[in-house]
Amino acid sequence: MASAETAGTERGLLPTNGAPRKPRILLAASGSVAAIKFANLCHCFSEWAEVKAVATKASLHFIDRASLPRDVVLYTDEDEWSSWSKIGDSVLHIELRRWADIMIIAPLSANTLGKIAGGLCDNLLTCIVRAWDYTKPLFVAPAMNTFMWNNPFTERHLMTVDELGISLIPPVSKRLACGDYGNGAMAEPSHIYSTVRLFYESRVQAGSSNF
Repeated sequence: MASAETAGTERGLLPTNGAPRKPRILLAASGSVAAIKFANLCHCFSEWAEVKAVATKASLHFIDRASLPRDVVLYTDEDEWSSWSKIGDSVLHIELRRWADIMIIAPLSANTLGKIAGGLCDNLLTCIVRAWDYTKPLFVAPAMNTFMWNNPFTERHLMTVDELGISLIPPVSKRLACGDYGNGAMAEPSHIYSTVRLFYESRVQAGSSNF
């Protein structure tokens, strides 16, 4: 039987020198104005973890790619099949799911929330979620107009994703991009980062086999 260190190395949990590797964080953005904070979110995590990023087509309207950390690769829908040509080639949404220890969708738009709750997978982000291994954590930080947040569909969709084991980082009340004041603004990147890091480190200290 392989030792714990050998088994860990084979799974990629430990580098060959035996030192603990950094956590692997997959950050994803969907189409909300709050995606203007996505580069900030990537910077928060990249100082602590290995980071890869995914963006929907709608979110790209708000993301400043030039502001992303240099070592963070941003994957889009166009990348999903561009490297695939024959049976046996890697499939991006599966490879990203395998790579990540934790996935965080921030911002999570009302539209993408509805897709996830309904099991739809029509882009790279939702394909990753549909293929997700729920023994690994998945966090979402919603961002939407107050009336969208208070819509009965939102409550139903949140109940469904909660049943899947997805963890909610709730929105906050403030003046929204549309000019309304109310609940629905995405939590600040620093709060998302501290929430996930605290969760990760508490699991590691508890001896979780998933990390």
